[in-house]
Amino acid sequence: MIEPNRQGEVWVFAEQEDGSFHDVALELCGKGRQLADELGVSLGVVLPGSNVRPLADRLIAQGADNVYVVDDERLAHYQTGSYARVLTTLIEKHRPQIVVYGATPLGRDLAPRVASAIGAGLTADCTSLEISDATDAKTKTLHKNLLLQIRPAFGGNIVATIVNYDRWPQMATVREGVMPMLPPENGRVGTVVEETVELNETDLALKLIERHLEERKINLKGARVIVAGGGGVGSKDNFKLIYALAGAIGGAVGASRAAVDGGYIGQDHQIGQTGTTVRPALYIAAGISGAVQHRAGMEESAKIIAINSDPDAPIFSVAHYGIVGDLNKVIPMLIKAIKEKK
Repeated sequence: MIEPNRQGEVWVFAEQEDGSFHDVALELCGKGRQLADELGVSLGVVLPGSNVRPLADRLIAQGADNVYVVDDERLAHYQTGSYARVLTTLIEKHRPQIVVYGATPLGRDLAPRVASAIGAGLTADCTSLEISDATDAKTKTLHKNLLLQIRPAFGGNIVATIVNYDRWPQMATVREGVMPMLPPENGRVGTVVEETVELNETDLALKLIERHLEERKINLKGARVIVAGGGGVGSKDNFKLIYALAGAIGGAVGASRAAVDGGYIGQDHQIGQTGTTVRPALYIAAGISGAVQHRAGMEESAKIIAINSDPDAPIFSVAHYGIVGDLNKVIPMLIKAIKEKK
């Protein structure tokens, strides 16, 4: 176990592949900058890989004060053992007080291994991070400036706030898209720290034979227009209306958890606290009641149009325009009007 270090940096793990950062790594730089400023400490970013030194400037522009580069050709492709060795070695050397990772498949694999190796706690799939004082319920001791790790629990039905009093660094994985990616500040000054980590055969137990990369078919985060259907759509067959409207206006198709649980559409389309967080220019919610878990994933959309037969549906509280009516009648009318205008 690493002793608490109140002056330790806030750290972000910079996930990259073939020289391209995962969006969540850059999103976390913005959040990490905010947390570091609140604590009055520096923001550090850990960048392992092969030929990654040129990427450090982008991280500095995104808010990093120190970029810890571990450039080794054996780190060209991710392996749990080697990357965990890098993180644990640097954490034990520099003793940050907070370390955050993206809740990607890679981050969800790496973070628990690091937490186990150094005896730290870990909160997975956070949707928000804050700094605040907290009181230990058992000892009644007040702890100053702890990381509040906020995430949905019990299937997304409640929101839990988790704090770590004595197992440091405080560690969390954060869902993609829940933190806005801040624009880079070109010309910003930071320090690149070249690090060397000894890797042994156990750390590199796997040999990569072939790589097969499958292109992502759904990009809800990048869509400027989204048409989302909820449980009120009624059936998988009826979800064709959602696809038809999305096709008419050139939008992507999203869904609430109720629609996904009902088998109307695949989980890749799910928007909300337990799905993808989106901020499109236009969001059309059809047959979505608007539970807090769904609103958390779309309420920052520039314009929201809600279609629901219930005039008291919570979705209308965040909608800029509301249509009270049967979506089976409203959507065909919208499609007809759009096509006539075209």
